[in-house]
Amino acid sequence: MYLPDHFHEVDPTEIEGLVAAHPLACVVAQTKAGLIANHLPLLPGKDGELIGHVALANDMHRLLDEGQDVLAIFRGEEGYVSPNYYPSKPEHHRHVPTWNYQVVHVHGDITFQHDARTKRAAVGLLTSRQERRLNGDAAWRMSDAPADFMKAMLDAIVAFRISVRRTIAKSKLSQNRDPRDHRGAVEGLRAAGNANLAEKMARRGPKAV
Repeated sequence: MYLPDHFHEVDPTEIEGLVAAHPLACVVAQTKAGLIANHLPLLPGKDGELIGHVALANDMHRLLDEGQDVLAIFRGEEGYVSPNYYPSKPEHHRHVPTWNYQVVHVHGDITFQHDARTKRAAVGLLTSRQERRLNGDAAWRMSDAPADFMKAMLDAIVAFRISVRRTIAKSKLSQNRDPRDHRGAVEGLRAAGNANLAEKMARRGPKAV
């Protein structure tokens, strides 16, 4: 990933927050059949590893070796930034469009688990966190489903863990702009309906001058 110093994200709270808010990762790996990419929700485990699962029918767990290197890409808020957002544009017209975004790249080694206990734990981790956030006290629980149905569902998946070796993050939020053009980009994105990205940019602020 191209990573200029001024866009390098090093705040662990910001990185953890992005992964938590956008858990659907693109997991990329090299195989004998070529590159493969799968879009899978991943959640941090107690030891910092990433936990997820794939369908048994998904060849990913057959194509990858145990302990193989994979890349998990998490993408946060993103959006197009028009030169028209910058107040300085009419003065010199030395602006071009750009795209702002936040991403986290996690490199690690993947291992697969086929036992029922680990698969149940992987699904339980995903559903408990998401259901609690979405439905509160009315959260769906795995025990709500009939036991034979749940067993059949678990039999149809494979759990996996990614042991994290390296994490690289990027926040491209117009922080390289001067204060008034940065404010203009924030206001322009808000007016365009991209309030989430605008809020991220507003919190980060422009470069120090």
